[in-house]
Amino acid sequence: MSSNVSMSRVAVAALVLAGVAAGSGCSWFRKGNDLYAQAPEMRPLEVPPDLDAPRTDTAVNLPTPSTALGNPALVGTGFTVTGTRDEVFAKVGTALAAVEGVKITSSAQAMGVYDVNYEGSNFLVRVAGADVGAYVAAVDPRGVPATGDAPKKLIETLRTALVGR
Repeated sequence: MSSNVSMSRVAVAALVLAGVAAGSGCSWFRKGNDLYAQAPEMRPLEVPPDLDAPRTDTAVNLPTPSTALGNPALVGTGFTVTGTRDEVFAKVGTALAAVEGVKITSSAQAMGVYDVNYEGSNFLVRVAGADVGAYVAAVDPRGVPATGDAPKKLIETLRTALVGR
């Protein structure tokens, strides 16, 4: 009988050991904790690497006052005025209203632009904040410097009215 008792003790000990191993977190007896085994609603959101920051290589490069003043091709398309952007925007509106032949089609102070028609040309007069004051320029609807005689003539008139030179 002693062999039966020791055999049953070994069997009970083996069952207890298997139960403890199964309940204690042994990976052999537990379902894996894989993120992809979870329901799709429970998975963490993954952002692809190319979407975590905006692309800047295709951004529009607008001339700043420092680059416009240093670039002979852009001279005549804009000038700098002392004051805040909002102050200069108001002064530009007053100066535009005083120029004969200028029709202000619309204006957007938040964007700092006046849509004008002058001598048969349609273009924008943009007022942008600069390091020192505000930069006033004539641009076409795409945001590049406006070409033609009418924009250059109007910018020179505005320069004389606002800066005095």
